[in-house]
Amino acid sequence: MLRRLALAIAPAVALLAASVPARAQRCDTRFDFINQSSRTVNEFYFDRSSRPDFTRDELGQNVLPPGRQMRFAAMYSEPYDIRAVLDNGRRFDLYRINICSITRVVLTDQGLSAK
Repeated sequence: MLRRLALAIAPAVALLAASVPARAQRCDTRFDFINQSSRTVNEFYFDRSSRPDFTRDELGQNVLPPGRQMRFAAMYSEPYDIRAVLDNGRRFDLYRINICSITRVVLTDQGLSAK
């Protein structure tokens, strides 16, 4: 009886096990943007690398002063390009960042890094 029951539920268990890796492929796309520079960030962009240019300033009407940070989340789990524009017009770019493998984007006076 137990053997028959085990044979009967084996396909369902196999199907459930096969679906687990598909869920595991989703990633956490949240990250903190940290301004460790000496300047205020006036604009911040992140767009899929497949897009030809940056589309929307994620800060909107806000700015990010030195020493502050904000949390963002990307919509897709594909590579992203990131841009920060300072109050003096200087900009820093990162290209083809694996959004699934980072938790922080840090701006210093030397540039942007993703960690």
